[in-house]
Amino acid sequence: MNKAELLTKMAEKSQLTKVESERALNAFIETVTEALADNEKVQLVGFGTFESRARKAREGRNPRNPEEVIKIPASNAPVFKAGKSLKEAVNK
Repeated sequence: MNKAELLTKMAEKSQLTKVESERALNAFIETVTEALADNEKVQLVGFGTFESRARKAREGRNPRNPEEVIKIPASNAPVFKAGKSLKEAVNK
């Protein structure tokens, strides 16, 4: 499902227009992105948790030249952990 299909389904279920659904979805995405950038956790009970996890700096291999060792800098990675209700719904 792509964004357009998601917006169509959201509009049907919420009885909003597609434009209103798009505004709501964009506001949700922007809010979660800002929270993760500020190292905050976004917890939606039953659905799941969005959080940012720190990755340590490490060494890796250049895929084009496996003998070459490259340094991968430390970074933050967004992570989603599914909640119990979501897991149960997916595994019906």
